[in-house]
Amino acid sequence: MASQHSAGGALLTGGLAAAGGLLFLLLFASLRALFALAEDRHSRRRRLGSNEPDEAAKSVRIVWMKPFYAHVEDTLSAAGWHMKPGAFWTLAFALGLAGLATGALLFQSLRSMALLAAMLAVLPYSLLRMSLVNRQLSARLNFLPAAELFYQCYLVNGSRHVRTALQRMIEERQLPGETQAIFEQLYRQLNIHHDDERTLRRFSLSFGHIWADYFASLLRVALSEGNNIADNLRELIDDMRKARMDDHAERHRLLEIRLANFTPVLFLGVFLTINFRLNAEASSLYYLSDPGGRSMLLNALVLIFGSFLMGLYLSRRKM
Repeated sequence: MASQHSAGGALLTGGLAAAGGLLFLLLFASLRALFALAEDRHSRRRRLGSNEPDEAAKSVRIVWMKPFYAHVEDTLSAAGWHMKPGAFWTLAFALGLAGLATGALLFQSLRSMALLAAMLAVLPYSLLRMSLVNRQLSARLNFLPAAELFYQCYLVNGSRHVRTALQRMIEERQLPGETQAIFEQLYRQLNIHHDDERTLRRFSLSFGHIWADYFASLLRVALSEGNNIADNLRELIDDMRKARMDDHAERHRLLEIRLANFTPVLFLGVFLTINFRLNAEASSLYYLSDPGGRSMLLNALVLIFGSFLMGLYLSRRKM
């Protein structure tokens, strides 16, 4: 009887797994088809040049999609990710559907399904923000030498053309990796794109502090009005030199926040290791086989993920 019951339970689990996998594949395929259809219709209308049917879709895009789309596009560019916003949203939706399917298989409760789906759907954006914060921390250390180098190139160029000064600055190749890459991206986008405002906004986001905002404002004035910004650049560099000690203190606070983000993971790992070493069979039965134990682990992961998001938010506020 016990063997028949265990065999029936194994068949039921296998059937649920197959059904959940099939459901996930169907939802993912449907989502990709919808994205492909929308992109094909948009590109077809753009090729045909018919503006009238596009007005309603454009208004809907402005209300619902454009702010999120523009934010993700700016963040991807500032973080240095070579990914299109459409692919990013597709990845987030796919992970959310995978969370629903996995929650249905492992936990058999709507609450656990919703928690796992939400956590996996937000995971790509969290990793994107973490990548951006890492780039900001690395690049802002060398922003003062970069501003000084640009000031020298601007003076050598006769205080006339910002793009020529940027080109000369990049060709010098005296900046470290991330800072050099950000200024190369700035120069490339200023030459390729016609929207200088968006390019300078992404440049400021790549550094993520007020000095980059001031520097971008000076470049904006020089590009749009052709004014001489040599005196303003010298004042900005002097102010940055005076505030250098404050920047060091802020970086130490950010390091403390980042270290605190990983302590819950360490404590959870130590707790599970001790339990499995003391009684591996009972721990495996409770944490893996019992739905209550799996739900407890999921709640712990959700709390850890929430603390990680809080750390990212505090890092953003500090910067």
